[in-house]
Amino acid sequence: MDDTTSRDRIRALVRDVLDKALPEEGPSASHASSTPSSRFIDTAPTASSPTTVTADESSKTVITEDDVRDLAVGSVLRIAEGAHLTPLAADIVSEKQIQIVRRVPRSGSDASKLIAVGADHGGFKMKEELKAFLTSLGHQVHDFGTNSEDAVDYPDFAYAVAKSVAEGTADVGIVIDGAGVGSAMTANKVPGVRAAACYSVEVARNSREHNGANVLTLGSKTINSAQMRDIVRAWLATEMTEDRHRKRVAKIEAIERQYLH
Repeated sequence: MDDTTSRDRIRALVRDVLDKALPEEGPSASHASSTPSSRFIDTAPTASSPTTVTADESSKTVITEDDVRDLAVGSVLRIAEGAHLTPLAADIVSEKQIQIVRRVPRSGSDASKLIAVGADHGGFKMKEELKAFLTSLGHQVHDFGTNSEDAVDYPDFAYAVAKSVAEGTADVGIVIDGAGVGSAMTANKVPGVRAAACYSVEVARNSREHNGANVLTLGSKTINSAQMRDIVRAWLATEMTEDRHRKRVAKIEAIERQYLH
């Protein structure tokens, strides 16, 4: 078999995988990456989700074979709007006729998000400023507390925000305590969460573009209100778009899966 025939068969197989894995919705339907060496399959969002979702992996940016291997034939899998399937995952999706649906932003717009926020007593005042700022940007806010400057434990609020993001009831989360470190440590114990403690605009952008952070933690004693607004604005405006970064985040998720039993 010559090289041309082999390439044609491979292209036909890829088209078949994509046709079976995703709804057919015209020219905007799913497509393989135009880069031949890409390890990920891109998929387009569906117009609406089915009534019953078998599995929800919408907290992940990359869906691997481990995420779909145990799903039954005909299952319905919800994934994030910008998530990618690896080729092996796409093969399994095709073989088992698994339907892929995308969790789109609740407002129907990439510019607006439902954001879970939380803080301990040290971050309470800044959290209240944050809520007003997010609303002014057009975002929806779910406040998990605390609601005063009375002493509380930061893990309680960091966990509530992280759980909301992991379960897909919020698009992203922001937590504030005195330094931002303790809340990041807590949030990162929740599977599916990648929390980043950020102290500058540059670090905030990097945490999203390179690491796919879905929870931002801030320290009220390390930044002022103006810096908080700049960091939050940059963090929300940045997305992970390159496959080289998705590949590395996939390795983070693979490490996490080793400890899930």
